[in-house]
Amino acid sequence: MIVTRLDATHLADRVDQLADLLVDTVDGGASVGFLAPMDRAEAVAWWKERVGAVAAGHQAVWAAYDGHRAVGTVGLAFPDKPNSRHRAELIKLMVHRDTRGQGLGRRLLDTAEQAARSAGVTLLHLDTEADSPAERLYASAGWIRAGVIPDYAADSAGVLRPTTLYYKLLADTAPTR
Repeated sequence: MIVTRLDATHLADRVDQLADLLVDTVDGGASVGFLAPMDRAEAVAWWKERVGAVAAGHQAVWAAYDGHRAVGTVGLAFPDKPNSRHRAELIKLMVHRDTRGQGLGRRLLDTAEQAARSAGVTLLHLDTEADSPAERLYASAGWIRAGVIPDYAADSAGVLRPTTLYYKLLADTAPTR
């Protein structure tokens, strides 16, 4: 599988493939901000909205492909305030149900972490549904649990669930952004 960073043009060209991945992820029970069943038009619209953020440098997106099918993605969201340019939020780490358990989630996570280091980011943070498979991935990758917020967001079935906040210090970087 090839993991590649998508610039705004390539992201715009691959919206349909990424929308299919988002639909699969949500319909498979992952809590990534949407409710199941996921409407494909809503998934397409969400990815189209990312194009401007990528073009402006506020977001970076990587995708993994198995042939022409998107099977994974991860993103970094960069704050626009001067006092927070040292950090980024890890967002939308998704792996297609057919591809889970093969190390792709770890590979995408490692890709985003290395890119953050290269960009001079010294702190990453994220939130994920408490007691989800994603928590095991982040903990095994050295992310530090900061705490849990009850009833933070609805899961894909619409049930309010707690979220766990994680962070990771990228100590071997020097700010360059």
